[in-house]
Amino acid sequence: MRIAVLNNLRAGKNEAEVSRVLSLLRSYPDVLHIETDHAHALPEALAEIARQNVNLLVVNGGDGTLQFALTEILSSTSEFERIPMIAPLRGGRTNMTALDLHARRNPVKGLRDLLENARAGRLAERMVQRPVLRLETLKARHLQYGMFFGAGMIHRAVELTQRIFPKGKSQGVFGAGLVTAGLCLRIAKGDNKGILEPDKIGILVDGEMVPQGEFHLVIASSLDRLFLQMNPFWGRENGGVRFTSMASNSLKMRSTIPGILRGKPNHLVRPENGYCSANSDKVELRLDCGFTIDGESFEPIPDEVVTITADRRVTFVRA
Repeated sequence: MRIAVLNNLRAGKNEAEVSRVLSLLRSYPDVLHIETDHAHALPEALAEIARQNVNLLVVNGGDGTLQFALTEILSSTSEFERIPMIAPLRGGRTNMTALDLHARRNPVKGLRDLLENARAGRLAERMVQRPVLRLETLKARHLQYGMFFGAGMIHRAVELTQRIFPKGKSQGVFGAGLVTAGLCLRIAKGDNKGILEPDKIGILVDGEMVPQGEFHLVIASSLDRLFLQMNPFWGRENGGVRFTSMASNSLKMRSTIPGILRGKPNHLVRPENGYCSANSDKVELRLDCGFTIDGESFEPIPDEVVTITADRRVTFVRA
């Protein structure tokens, strides 16, 4: 098996951790590893990995690095002849996908376990297939692949987290958890100002219109759980896009939000009360607000159309 490790040195890791990863890789001379220290180097790094006919790609970076890799690998112009298995390490500021796969907290130990299991032929028990979100924009003509999408308030919350917390892992799960908890509390109390101002978004879920026009929350994912074990999805359909929206006029938000975050909504959480959740094949959004894909920001474009599907599946490997 041909294994490659993509080390994104700008993904929030400290120098000591980087040194430990590189030191470990010296014990595995047959493992290709490429280091990048800026975003512009990622395309060439992935092109080199593609030329090596890699079976397993280990991504030592955060959600943003993984999102970039997925987009390069799954695009129609990809240099990869086949989709490799992908093992995300918890090596960035935000690591939602690695957390959802139950990757080890220490990326060095996770990488060692992974490489030893590969040598012993025991990777099958660590594999899981997941659909990957495909996001296409009409005006900006972006085509992106990723595991989590959030519009409006979520986009603004990501930017707020990056502003108020110092660089490093405090901008990740810790900071996002504090910000999300604070914003949810304010929404429950009826706060609609500033970052919490609802966004006008037209939403079609599998061709059916979501009737309310202004929303506090619009998210989609193919993960089982988000950070802090949140699971704000309760659809029962078979589609690969797990989608949830919460209208600005939703009823009794103070009593519904705790259950929504756990994926266990109470009896008030119904479409006629402003709550929508579905496992869909296609979600279409018409919006003026910005959005985020795996923590990467996309700025607002008036009357933009975003189409979300999940037409590709990837085999992920727990590290």
